[in-house]
Amino acid sequence: MSAGAPEAPGGSPHPLDRDKLFAARLHAARVRPYLATALFALHVVESRRVPTMAVDRYWRCYVSPAFVDRMPVEELAGVWVHEVSHLLRDHHGRSDRVARERGLTGPGERLRMNIAADCEINDDVYGEGLARPEGAVRPSTLMLRDGELMEDYLRQFRLGPRTQDLAWLDCGSGADGLEREWDMGGDGAHGLSAQERDAVRFRVAQGIKGRPGSASRGWQRWAEEAFHPPQPWRELLGAAVRSAASGAGAGEDYTYGRPSRRSASVPGAVLPSLRRRPPRVCVVIDTSGSVSDAELGSALLEVAAISRAVGGRRDLVSVVPCDAAAGGVHRLCRAEGIPLVGGGGTDLRAGFARALRMRPRPDVVVALTDGQTPWPSERPPCRTVVGLFPRQGSTGSWDEDDPEYVPDSPPAWARVVDIG
Repeated sequence: MSAGAPEAPGGSPHPLDRDKLFAARLHAARVRPYLATALFALHVVESRRVPTMAVDRYWRCYVSPAFVDRMPVEELAGVWVHEVSHLLRDHHGRSDRVARERGLTGPGERLRMNIAADCEINDDVYGEGLARPEGAVRPSTLMLRDGELMEDYLRQFRLGPRTQDLAWLDCGSGADGLEREWDMGGDGAHGLSAQERDAVRFRVAQGIKGRPGSASRGWQRWAEEAFHPPQPWRELLGAAVRSAASGAGAGEDYTYGRPSRRSASVPGAVLPSLRRRPPRVCVVIDTSGSVSDAELGSALLEVAAISRAVGGRRDLVSVVPCDAAAGGVHRLCRAEGIPLVGGGGTDLRAGFARALRMRPRPDVVVALTDGQTPWPSERPPCRTVVGLFPRQGSTGSWDEDDPEYVPDSPPAWARVVDIG
C-alpha cells in the first residue's frame, strides 16, 4: 500500500498494536458497510518482513508493527479498504492472466501491475468518511485518467521518473500474483478456500447491489460483473460459427471435377465425389427500433469477425438487414459499407426466409439480435447461431407496443451466444 516510504523491517521492537489495527478496521466497516464481510474475513498475520500491509491470494493480511505505529487510525482504515479491494477485484488472478498473455516476466513487471492495480482502486475509493493514506498512488500521479481498469493502465505507463518513488511499493501477492518470501502459501493456517473466497465476494456484491447509492461507480461496476461475469463472447461467437461451418453436411457438395473412386465398380458410369468447399454464411442483423446505433456498429464488427472465423473468405459472407421485413442481400466487401436500414418492429422470420431463398443457399445463418422477435416455427435446413445483445430489467421492461410482451427465448436448435 502506498503510504509513504516504509521503515526498515524489524524497526519496531514491540508487538503489533492489534487494538489500533482493529479499531481502524471497525472504522473502515462503518464508513464502507458493504465491504464489512470482506474486511472481517481477512486473517491478520504479524510480519516484520512486510514494508506496510500486504495480502496474499488466500485472504491473509500481513501487517508491519512499525507501519501500524506510525499511521493515524483514519488513514489505517483506508489501507484496510485498499488491501481488501485487491482481493475482491481478483488482481492476483488478473495479473497472472496478463503476464501470460503479454509475456510479462520479472519483478519489474509485477511492480507495474501493482501500481496499475492501485490506480484502479485509488481513483474513487476514498472520501465520504474514508481518509486517503499519505502517498497513495492515483492515476493523476502518472498523468493518467481516472475510471479505467488495471489492464488499461498497464498499457499506458512504464517504470521511469514518475514511478521511481514507488520502487518500494508492495501490496503482496494478492495484488500482483507474485509470491513473496513471507507468504504462507496454500497450506498455511487460516487461509480461505476457493469456495469461501467466492462466498465473500458474493456477499459483498449483494450488499452493493442492495444499496447502490452508497457505493462508488467503480464498486457498482465490480458488483455487476460479480453477478454477471463477462463472457469471452467474441471467442465464443467465432467458435460457434466455426463449429457450425465445419459440421457434417456444411459446405459439402458433389462434383464431377474429381470422379468418385467407386466409379471403378460401375463400368460405363462416372460417379461424382463428395467434396468440401468453404462454407457460405449469411448474417441476419436485427435493425429494429429496439436495437441501438452502438449495437448496430458492434454487429458490423462481428460481421468482419465472422468472415475471419470461416477463413477470411469475405466473398462467402452475406448480410441481410431485417426489422419487420427483410432488406436486400449484401455481399461482404467492406463491413462499413453495408446499409443497415430499418427502425420499425421486429420479425426475424422474414430475415431467415430471405436468407434461405439465396442461391446458393447458405450453410450457416447467424442472427444478431436483441431477442425481441418471433422465431421460425421449424428448424431451418442449415445450422444456426444466434448472437444476443444484452438487455437489462425485468419482464415488465420488454415493451414492443405491449407492456405485457415478453419475447420468446431463442429456439433449442440454435447455438446461442450472449454478446457483451
